[in-house]
Amino acid sequence: MTLVKLPKMDSGEINNLLKNQLLCRIAFKGDKYPYMAPFQYVLMHGSLYFHFTDYGKKMKLLDKDKRVCVEIEKYRPDLSEYNFVVLRGELEVLNNSDERANVIHRMAENGKLKLSTNFLAAHGFRKEQGWDSFTPEKPIVIVKLKKVTEQIGLKSPK
Repeated sequence: MTLVKLPKMDSGEINNLLKNQLLCRIAFKGDKYPYMAPFQYVLMHGSLYFHFTDYGKKMKLLDKDKRVCVEIEKYRPDLSEYNFVVLRGELEVLNNSDERANVIHRMAENGKLKLSTNFLAAHGFRKEQGWDSFTPEKPIVIVKLKKVTEQIGLKSPK
């Protein structure tokens, strides 16, 4: 029996996937087990940014260890075509107010264009508030993936 290895994605394919998806999963180092959670993200200037609510498990885990694994995927419902990217790096809370504001505006714009207001609950907002309530004036924590040590992109065979 011969094993089939999935083909690697080239840098253009990886960038295209990162640019065109909205959601990812981030795995954190948990206390006894890894902890994974879904996040909306935006890609700006070659960096990935995420919104964290300023409470709960994720912030506590991030305070303990900034190293994470981020996974982004795209697939057809029947899995006839699929690809995914895994990035290992460190998360850092953004302190630059201009960069933070730009990320929040882009995230809200993507939400208005492509996501239901039901998803606002994942950000800690009520859907009745709408995506216009997702503004830099709110105490929104934005986190940036930095120090990427590994990037792997694999895709379905042709």
